[in-house]
Amino acid sequence: PQELAGDTAVLPPFIIDQIRRREQDNQRRGEHQPTLEVPSSPPPSRSDDAEADEEDERDRGVLIIDLG
Repeated sequence: PQELAGDTAVLPPFIIDQIRRREQDNQRRGEHQPTLEVPSSPPPSRSDDAEADEEDERDRGVLIIDLG
């Protein structure tokens, strides 16, 4: 049984309370979750020497991050 207030339906108070509680819980969870900012551009090169850059490219390895 929804009551009409003008042209809109009004939800029962217990449903409004449930929605408010869910929103607050979601907001609290979001505050406690760790965040990591990803840089938008790569860091500047440490050297201007072309040979050093070539060595860096050859010596690159693989990094595996297990988030599970």
